[in-house]
Amino acid sequence: MEKEKADHIVGIRIPKSIGERLDTLAKRTGRTKTFYIREAILEHLDDLEDIYMAEQVLDRVRTGDETVSGLDEVEHRLGLED
Repeated sequence: MEKEKADHIVGIRIPKSIGERLDTLAKRTGRTKTFYIREAILEHLDDLEDIYMAEQVLDRVRTGDETVSGLDEVEHRLGLED
């Protein structure tokens, strides 16, 4: 992943047990806690965004504001029928 210049500083509160785990990991590996927090965010942000968007679409499907298509219909529209 391309390294991006840091331009946002975020302060968070985490449970003591997580902080202790981060301390231990940082000491054992010679990296900073910030490094591991940044890595965790970068690793999971895409997934969190995908989950949020999927929940939004599901809500629209449930309220009838989003249409769905069956596999046969999609194959027909795309000319992929056998």
